[in-house]
Amino acid sequence: MSSEKIDLELVLASDRGRLISLAKKRQDFVRLEKSHDQLDLQLETALSEARGRFLSRQQRHNSLAHPTFDDALPIAARRAEIAALIQKHQVVILCGETGSGKTTQLPKICLELGRGIHGMIGCTQPRRIAARTLATRLAFELKQSGTHAVGYKIRFNDHTDDSTFVKVMTDGILLAETHSDLSLRKYDTLIIDEAHERSLNIDFLLGYVKQLAV
Repeated sequence: MSSEKIDLELVLASDRGRLISLAKKRQDFVRLEKSHDQLDLQLETALSEARGRFLSRQQRHNSLAHPTFDDALPIAARRAEIAALIQKHQVVILCGETGSGKTTQLPKICLELGRGIHGMIGCTQPRRIAARTLATRLAFELKQSGTHAVGYKIRFNDHTDDSTFVKVMTDGILLAETHSDLSLRKYDTLIIDEAHERSLNIDFLLGYVKQLAV
């Protein structure tokens, strides 16, 4: 088994790094004609466990995959267009008037597209109160109140776990996470909200994400 033969679409983004490392290590052993039976077992076990976690998350995602949308919000009229752009492009810049529904509806559009399965949908807010309020609102609209399907993380408070699909956080929290997760593998989608405010954290984040997208 090699890294090329591993179907990385069937595992969580957070598991890919370890699987690729094991597969490359096995290739080195094969090239050096060293015994790789133990590595084969480790790789098979890791792959089986990773696929199990992916399938479990995929099944839980089904309860969130058909959100309802408020047709009174201006963004609702462009929902199909926005969804098509997200599917086609790695980076999408969305502009709209305050109150058009961008902040609350965009994470739901991403969920409807199947995002949040391979990794969390990360959504940043400039301030802690805004992050908590948005998480509460999204949980209510998705009928997930009382669960961590929609969670938030702010300074000194982390209300997320392995069942979280949408993680709302301050931009400072996401920036801090780059120290321990260089490729931000725990996320399959990132929404940098209020980017027009151009704070130092947002500017750093936009530059960092641009490097990851290249």
